[in-house]
Amino acid sequence: METYDPQKTKPEVRQADTRKTNSRVLIWSMLGILVLFIILYAVFFMGAPAPEATV
Repeated sequence: METYDPQKTKPEVRQADTRKTNSRVLIWSMLGILVLFIILYAVFFMGAPAPEATV
C-alpha cells in the first residue's frame, strides 16, 4: 500500500481540517453545555426555599 502522494497538500497528508470545523463543533458544544448548566443552576436555586433567619 503506497502512502506517499505528491499531489496532496500538507493538510491533506496530515488529514487536517483546514476550515477548523472540528474546533467549531467542540467550542459550540462546550458553550451549549455551559449555558444549559447555568440555566439548570439558576432554576434550581430560584425554586429553593429562602433560609430562615435565626437571631
